Amino acid sequence: MSTALTDLLRHPIVQAPMAGGVSVPQLAAAVSEAGGLGFLAAGYKTADGMYQEIKQLRGLTGAPFGVNLFMPQPDPGAGTGSAGAAAAALPSAAAVEVYANQLAGEAAWYETELGDPDSGRDDGYDAKLAVLLDNPVPVVSFHFGVPAPDVLDSLRRAGTLTLVTATTVDEALTVQRAGADAVIVQGLEAGGHQGTHRDLLENDPCGIGLLSLVAQVRESVRIPLVAAGGIMRGSQIAAVLAAGADAAQLGTAFLATPESGAHPLHKRALTDPLFVRTELTRAFSGRPARALVNRFMREHGPYAPAAYPEVHHLTSPLRKAAAKSGDAQGMALWAGQGHRLARELPAGQLVEVLVTEAGAALTALSTRGASR
Repeated sequence: MSTALTDLLRHPIVQAPMAGGVSVPQLAAAVSEAGGLGFLAAGYKTADGMYQEIKQLRGLTGAPFGVNLFMPQPDPGAGTGSAGAAAAALPSAAAVEVYANQLAGEAAWYETELGDPDSGRDDGYDAKLAVLLDNPVPVVSFHFGVPAPDVLDSLRRAGTLTLVTATTVDEALTVQRAGADAVIVQGLEAGGHQGTHRDLLENDPCGIGLLSLVAQVRESVRIPLVAAGGIMRGSQIAAVLAAGADAAQLGTAFLATPESGAHPLHKRALTDPLFVRTELTRAFSGRPARALVNRFMREHGPYAPAAYPEVHHLTSPLRKAAAKSGDAQGMALWAGQGHRLARELPAGQLVEVLVTEAGAALTALSTRGASR
């Protein structure tokens, strides 16, 4: 791990940024205060909303923290080259309209309107970058693609470390070439959205398990690795460290904590026997994302187009209405494959428990090796 990143982490634990109101300042502060790296999720927020959360977090802790940004999505009208090729893979407006017609019954049931699928593709990216350059934070991470090298360089000159998600070896190499300080290696087990750089329908349901991916990426890139995907116990942290990672990123494990901003129904669903498994689905956002299987996924997942963020905008009022009415069967219950291992511990205490478990696992591994 680089010296700068080591200075930020007393323990090799990163709290994953979870958009949609989960990664609130209270959660990030508790993790950072305990020696991990807490994260805010700027996705789906305005630039000012992100700035206000940063100010609130700075009022709660002086420890390092990070902010996550979503990369802008290719415009359907993009030209030639790689951007044009990505745009060519985008669905037609007709595919989104067909899906909207299918969701009309959901809108009637929840007594709400469907959202406008054309509510924007860039998530306020430029405005958020401007805020982060004017008011630098210790770490910025990126999801759904790789920033331009000049963006990463500008953040570095502002004193900010940059991390970018990758789901394959080729994506990790792209991250390294762009000049990021570290790569977040995301395995197929991860809850929420897969951070693929290009979302191609023909790749469904491809993906690589975390341990295999970490080992492959470690042999291909020089920059530090942060392993993400299904990690719920300290022994798993020890495993990814042994495989070549420099730190572990956990999302679902922190979703269940009292500091998390997740809806109570979402927290309870993690260990509710009613929800027996997770699957990758496009039903809620149009991009592959792992969630607990519920009625909405079963009924609409097979027909959802590869259309992010159009589908996200389209279903947003439905998801909010389902949560307001207390109907977990209509909510996006993002969760990793290890969700049944969730523990309702305060976030700071969870960090301490994970550190103890990881230490015990690494000691046991060392002892076994010495005895042979």
